[in-house]
Amino acid sequence: MVEKKKEALLPRQESLGWLVAVLGGQMADSLDQRLKALGLHIGLWPTLFVLWEEEGLTQSELAARCQTANYTTTRVLDTLEKLALVERRKHPTSRRAYQIFLTEQGRALEAEATALAKACNHEFLSALSEAERDQLIALLSKMLAARATADLS
Repeated sequence: MVEKKKEALLPRQESLGWLVAVLGGQMADSLDQRLKALGLHIGLWPTLFVLWEEEGLTQSELAARCQTANYTTTRVLDTLEKLALVERRKHPTSRRAYQIFLTEQGRALEAEATALAKACNHEFLSALSEAERDQLIALLSKMLAARATADLS
């Protein structure tokens, strides 16, 4: 006789954390496959994405915006430097800090790389109507903003 499993209090399919983690993992894998065509990988993406928004950040500022540890950011920057996509420049007012800037090659990747990311987003959002997409993005943004406010208090 086969024993029935005890019903979970919160099934995976109703767990926000599980759903977000699975979807995030699938999206990261999909984007990673696309980025390989450019000689990049998903581990470099957050740093490049932030630098395309704003250059001249210090490594600490970059780590905070990417929500990664400083040592992780150091490794990513080392890789991006070897790929000739970024350069470190001495900070004008701090003897210890460096500012991070994209090279021409790093800037040139932006259009193609962000097009790949948009295609990935489109693929994953294709099951939703335009109104549902807008609502999902708005709700997730609202949740992130609430968390950021909670983390400050």
